[in-house]
Amino acid sequence: MINALTIDVEDYYMVSAFADVVKFSEWHSYESRVEKNTHRILNLLDMHNAKGTFFVLGWVAERHPALIREIQARGHEVASHGYNHRLVFDLTPKEFRADTSLSKKILEDITGQLVMGYRATSYSIVNRSLWALDILIEEDFQYDSSIFPIRHDRYGMPHAERFPHVIRRSSGEIIEFPPSTYRLMGHNIPIAGGGYLRMYPLGITKNAIRRMNNHEQQSAIIYFHPWEIDPLQPQLSGKLLSRFRHYVNLSSTFAKLHDLLSSFRFSPLRNLMPVDYSCTEGCLESEGDSAAAFKTIIL
Repeated sequence: MINALTIDVEDYYMVSAFADVVKFSEWHSYESRVEKNTHRILNLLDMHNAKGTFFVLGWVAERHPALIREIQARGHEVASHGYNHRLVFDLTPKEFRADTSLSKKILEDITGQLVMGYRATSYSIVNRSLWALDILIEEDFQYDSSIFPIRHDRYGMPHAERFPHVIRRSSGEIIEFPPSTYRLMGHNIPIAGGGYLRMYPLGITKNAIRRMNNHEQQSAIIYFHPWEIDPLQPQLSGKLLSRFRHYVNLSSTFAKLHDLLSSFRFSPLRNLMPVDYSCTEGCLESEGDSAAAFKTIIL
């Protein structure tokens, strides 16, 4: 079973949990560590002959275009993480469209290729911001990976579909790739990576992936950030819970990733799509074993 590895390319001071202490207008004044950390990730993936999807902030791409070309040159997928890491439900539809369109254009100008995928800041496509899916469809994104089917104080849709599916809207259709969860006692337990990878014993994460692969016959979708392999990053002030979530077990991430890459097969999200997306129009409307391979949900 091939699983999907995804990396949200942002720097340590850009995370939404610290947005109240680090303003966007101040980003340029902080030490940038994203390029060094991303190169370290690229080298680790090369070591294991693994490929992934890099969801890149447009702001980062503007300042490090050579890094984006390097990601592409090493055979990975470049996708959009928006422009400046703002929560979708804090934006108006007009602001979200401008942010998303700008990021897509920056990445496509750098890579010369169509950007098919999108992931929202902090999984902030939730019940009250489902309108964002219409804009993604209208902006020609083929898939989204923003709906986390868990209960969380900041994000999540606990009753959402757990596995990849097609979402049908009045504006069209888009494939949704939810980060992975483990079903336990009627609840979805997040095992997709990030802070959960850092907090859980590695055996729990590996057993959950094996269960998805072997018993549920589903690919796991794992994510992490470049700053999560950087225990020497500058410490930021902020709320106690935010600091705990951000800094807990940073020193363990790289070794855990090395083990996961040794234990499982990983590829970009685009490789899990049920249709041939070498085409640029009508892909989701094709017949036979295309989008029909995924369950279709009307939202």
